[in-house]
Amino acid sequence: MKLLFDFLPILLFFGTFKVAEGHKAWAADFASQYFGFLVAGGQVGATQAPVMLATLVVIAATLAQVLWLKARRRKVDNMLWVSLVLVVVLGSLTIWFQNETFIKWKPTVLYWVMGTVLALAPLLAGRNLLQTLLGAQMRLPAPVWRRLNIAWVAFFAAMGLLNLWVAYRFSTDTWVSFKLFGGIGLMVVFVIGQALYLNRFITDPAKPDETAAKPGSGEQA
Repeated sequence: MKLLFDFLPILLFFGTFKVAEGHKAWAADFASQYFGFLVAGGQVGATQAPVMLATLVVIAATLAQVLWLKARRRKVDNMLWVSLVLVVVLGSLTIWFQNETFIKWKPTVLYWVMGTVLALAPLLAGRNLLQTLLGAQMRLPAPVWRRLNIAWVAFFAAMGLLNLWVAYRFSTDTWVSFKLFGGIGLMVVFVIGQALYLNRFITDPAKPDETAAKPGSGEQA
């Protein structure tokens, strides 16, 4: 359920874009009539309407996520706050200038922010954030936690570059599909690969450490 909640804005962005892309004339008329005041010149072109409407929806969906969590008095993750700021700022620029380049940068900036936080936390705060978040669920040797952290930093850096490559090399329609299927798909593959790698190192936190000295195992006098 939480996975669906986390990816809901992306799903809505994809669905809105695909519907509007299939009915560009209607989408342009609808966007101009109801949201023309949000764009420079007051008129939304048929080419720009799908992205504009999808961007409006993703802004509303991300804001709704934060408000829903607040209403239920639940903690809003820092990354959700970052995502909200990025989608509002870059989305607003996309809408006003009717230029999808701004919203296309949003995933890249978010990936790089997450990668930077993971990379700098051990240096500035003296702690591995992945170990802080997951240490209660699994026990790993310190070198493995470091390798895990480096792997995620590299993954986020690569995903940011890949997003820009798709955004500038291919059509907006292709980028929207990649944003949903490619982004989520690569994340799933990466997580599965991590799980397979970590499986040989994981020990049950409830069990005593096997490396600890056993009673009576000390040297005999």
